[in-house]
Amino acid sequence: MREFIVEADGGSRGNPGPAGFGAVVTDAATGETLVERAEYLGVVTNNVAEYRGLLAGLRAAHDLDPAATVHVRMDSKLVVEQMSGRWKIKHPDMKPLAAEAARVFPPGRVTYEWIPRERNKAADRLANEAMDAGVSGETGYAVRRESVGSAVAGAGTGAGTGAGADTGTGADVEAGTAEAAVDVTAGTGSAAGTDAAAGTDAAAGTDSAAGTAEAPVDVTPGTARAAGADVKAARSVAAPSAGWGAPDLGAPATFVLLRHGETPLTPQKRFSGSGGTDPALSAVGREQAERAGAALARRGTIQHIVSSPLARTRETAGIVAAHLGLEVTVEDGLRETDFGAWEGLTFAEVRERHPDDLNAWLADTGARPTGGGESFAETAARVAAVRDKLTAAHAGRTVLLVTHVTPIKTFVRLALGAPPESLFRMELSAASVSAIAYYADGNASVRLLNDTSHLRA
Repeated sequence: MREFIVEADGGSRGNPGPAGFGAVVTDAATGETLVERAEYLGVVTNNVAEYRGLLAGLRAAHDLDPAATVHVRMDSKLVVEQMSGRWKIKHPDMKPLAAEAARVFPPGRVTYEWIPRERNKAADRLANEAMDAGVSGETGYAVRRESVGSAVAGAGTGAGTGAGADTGTGADVEAGTAEAAVDVTAGTGSAAGTDAAAGTDAAAGTDSAAGTAEAPVDVTPGTARAAGADVKAARSVAAPSAGWGAPDLGAPATFVLLRHGETPLTPQKRFSGSGGTDPALSAVGREQAERAGAALARRGTIQHIVSSPLARTRETAGIVAAHLGLEVTVEDGLRETDFGAWEGLTFAEVRERHPDDLNAWLADTGARPTGGGESFAETAARVAAVRDKLTAAHAGRTVLLVTHVTPIKTFVRLALGAPPESLFRMELSAASVSAIAYYADGNASVRLLNDTSHLRA
């Protein structure tokens, strides 16, 4: 019985936006490339494009030998986990595509493996070529290359009509408008809508954003600078799985920490804790949450979502969950600090009205705000308890925690073993993303602190 390797990829510049896929079929015994497929799909999402790439690769393998076994390798963890049956498929656009892919070969004849993006270069290149052609106006772009005696169809000749040729019909075009930002392949000059993280599902690979100081950039929609911003967005949600942990410690529990989007109080820099008015997101904050959700969906590593009970975090989590097709669990321990009588005031107003209390609070994390609020020491004890609870419950998994400034700073401070006064030396922007991996021996690795590039368009 023959065995084929199918490597597939797909991307969308805007999510949804101009999209394409690439698929490569190789002989598992010889390593010979047998078939290449690529196609411009029109305007669809990144996940739809990835599934269309998978379908094209499976159909091409079936055309070669319907009795073969197939091993699929993709850098989309979402598709791999869903097709392997480990993750539920909730998004209405994903279900029919997954069902169609499952019917190409009989059950048990196809296996799936996640691979780092750097090992999926051939399919990624084909997907890039398809998107490049579509953006430049070649709306009928399709590639069918075969090395098994078939004629080679050149690029730009229109969609193939035989089995294995996915035509970009309107059936997969999702409602909604395309985002202004576009994706580019990290480390190259070509555009791409695929995941922009390398290494072992970690941001610590050769394309790592961790450890590099990238200045924030303001971008104009549709420009190359906008593309660069979206690359950093994809990097910002890569889940650390290597870090400093020894190989025999197993996969860590990884917390991706997302601060909620802006509220009306955020740009005014007013104290807004758990004891105030509990404001909802502003229009800007909702847009930030949408962009964070789109970036997280492109990466495809999140397996569970946990939110603070406050309105702004639950709203942010709900928006992100809609992108990921996941449910949200509420955890009271992730709530913001109660700032007592300082709620709704600016720092200057607190200094004017309660100077002695403010000075004591700045000097000692055990001091409470005026009016019986919560001290940072009390917040730290609460966050540590939540950390231990969630780490035990989610070993080896990647969990999104949608929370607030003080809890996120506290997670980072505790992971780094930094002194309490370090809380006053961190800045955390609205809807920014950080990540911490917790290992079996109690050690932690902090990555990607305060990346907000996915918010710029």
